[in-house]
Amino acid sequence: MPGGFGTLDEMFEAITLIQTKKIARFPIILVGSSYWSGLIDWIKTVLVEQEQTVSPDDLKLIKIVDTEDEVVEVLDTFYKKYTLKPNF
Repeated sequence: MPGGFGTLDEMFEAITLIQTKKIARFPIILVGSSYWSGLIDWIKTVLVEQEQTVSPDDLKLIKIVDTEDEVVEVLDTFYKKYTLKPNF
């Protein structure tokens, strides 16, 4: 879903905390590929390939989807893989 600076701040903070093992991994799902793909392309091109300040594996923390069904699929896959169940 569209978001501004606050959304970006929270997303990057969550990724950083997962990456540094300060918190447990959880799904980071960005809804709207047309909205988010430019940012992800920039991260891949500049941070991963050119500057090498981000590992390609770090991009696996983020999933971009377009539909509610895709969100549910990402959540189901995550919780099945880690044998966890959401509390909702």
